[in-house]
Amino acid sequence: MTLPVHRRPGRLLERPFPSLGWGEPVAAEFDDLFERMNRFLEAAAGTAPVAGALSPLADLHETDDAYVVEAELPGIKREDIDVEISERELCVTGEYKEREREGVLRRSTRRSGRFEYRALLPADVKADEIKATLADGVLTVTVPKAQAAKPKHIEVTPT
Repeated sequence: MTLPVHRRPGRLLERPFPSLGWGEPVAAEFDDLFERMNRFLEAAAGTAPVAGALSPLADLHETDDAYVVEAELPGIKREDIDVEISERELCVTGEYKEREREGVLRRSTRRSGRFEYRALLPADVKADEIKATLADGVLTVTVPKAQAAKPKHIEVTPT
């Protein structure tokens, strides 16, 4: 005599656990948890993007006199880029525009839509002296440091 086999649908993470108070599948609970943690960490780091916005590849480095941001924006026109600074936050926004094409598009891996890059600068800056240039698809934003933020060499003299 054989006994009937009772199978529960789906994998362990796809099953609801009403005894634990989880009416939805466990995977949905974890997805929600990870999404909330990502939003929390982005907000804490000051890098939370605009909903649906892409983030371009960029480098932020510091020289003795300035902070320099180099962002890759291939195919973007100068008029389609907006650079703003408020207090210590630099914000670069714009849009990758869809190109007009003839024929049927069979495959596309190019970006399109809004983009946003934000950087929180570590010291006071001279907002009126910021320069932005676009060459060969790379946006370079130079943010000069305020006088107090520049390192100053102090020479040690004998007594």
